[in-house]
Amino acid sequence: MSRFRTTVLGLPPRSKVPADTIQFQLFFIFALAAIAFGFFLDSPRAVFEGSMRILQAPSMLLSDYFAIGNPGATFVNAGLLMLVYVLFVRWQRDQYTGPLVAALFTVFGFAFFGKNILNSLPITIGVFLWAKLERKPVENYLVAALFGTALAPLVSYITFAMGLPFWLGLLTGYAAGIIVGVIIPPLAAAFMNFHHGLSLYNVGFTAGIIGMVFVALVTLFGLEVPEVHYVSTDVDIPIAIFLIVTCLAMIVLGYHYNHNSFAGYRKFLQRSGRAPSDFFVMEGLGRTFLNMGIMGIAVTLFVLLAGGHLNGPVLGGIFTVIGFAAFGKHPGNTAPIIVGILLGALATGQSPGATGVLVVVLFGTALAPMAGVYGPLGGVVAGFLHMALVTNVAILHQGLNLYNNGFSAGFVAFILIPVFNAVYRIRNKPSPLLEL
Repeated sequence: MSRFRTTVLGLPPRSKVPADTIQFQLFFIFALAAIAFGFFLDSPRAVFEGSMRILQAPSMLLSDYFAIGNPGATFVNAGLLMLVYVLFVRWQRDQYTGPLVAALFTVFGFAFFGKNILNSLPITIGVFLWAKLERKPVENYLVAALFGTALAPLVSYITFAMGLPFWLGLLTGYAAGIIVGVIIPPLAAAFMNFHHGLSLYNVGFTAGIIGMVFVALVTLFGLEVPEVHYVSTDVDIPIAIFLIVTCLAMIVLGYHYNHNSFAGYRKFLQRSGRAPSDFFVMEGLGRTFLNMGIMGIAVTLFVLLAGGHLNGPVLGGIFTVIGFAAFGKHPGNTAPIIVGILLGALATGQSPGATGVLVVVLFGTALAPMAGVYGPLGGVVAGFLHMALVTNVAILHQGLNLYNNGFSAGFVAFILIPVFNAVYRIRNKPSPLLEL
């Protein structure tokens, strides 16, 4: 059977190919598959026309590229953006760590509703400029460069929504994006202490602070950031097939590289997920791919069973969950968060299948370490509070930070950590946070 897998299925023998090479090949093929799938969904002309609309969109939350462009153009946009960063990582010869894989899939996911080549590159350039100023290798900041594209809408807003002539808007937008990229690494490092690694979207919190300051400056000069809400409800079945096939492929690969077994996965589910939790280092290639595939299948089925639509924001959430299944998330620590969020939605009369609720459910799993550290009940409480906060903090950055759930999750962790620790002190028990 093992010989069948390595010859007929084309899987390289476990002992012959370095893990980084395997990951590069898989992510490269995945990016090409997404591009090909885009041309399957729409004609080349429709893809081109949709891509032009996507590039010129202000791209603030919620800018579903399915609605702005079309499904084909959106998949091509996501595939191209991931391909660019996969090739850049290969050029830098950086190792595929859990954080880097999470960042790649987050970039891919948000390319369905907010990120594109035009608005992402200046932020990446800014992060690399910071590396040069620090006289440190660029590869040290690759993760920050990818996650920092959370503020890509800021570039698009200045370029296309402020009424400036195109070239002046483009130059101003790129200058602002580069400045943002320069300040993200030091701020992200400082804000890690704010939530003690119990929110996995640290850069999301950082981007929220930067976006809040930018909006304050814009408002000071009498300008406004327009509210955007484009959401599609079409093309579910082909996309569901694409998702399921992708996740099943990950499970097959994980099973293969885990010595043709699921051994060790039960113990995997006992990990807290507190950042930094690089599952590739802690659990190995096989079990991490298993976890990514299982998490992807689980959240996709949840969306479908809840009656939701596989539009841009929901797909962004699903692929972000898949990516962070290499860096902190697994079924054991995400389930309590999801339960808490759903309780919050039901308490306010919201449908679990509504796009707004599904987006919070998927991205709210940033708080998975809260359940991993403080137990299921702590996770449910964190999820419930997150549902209350996330719908209100977006006004602070007016949708210029795509990682709004990361912004909210940072505050939730900040609020609950001292409360939970106090409960442990009252019960004369040591806090599990201090024991890690």
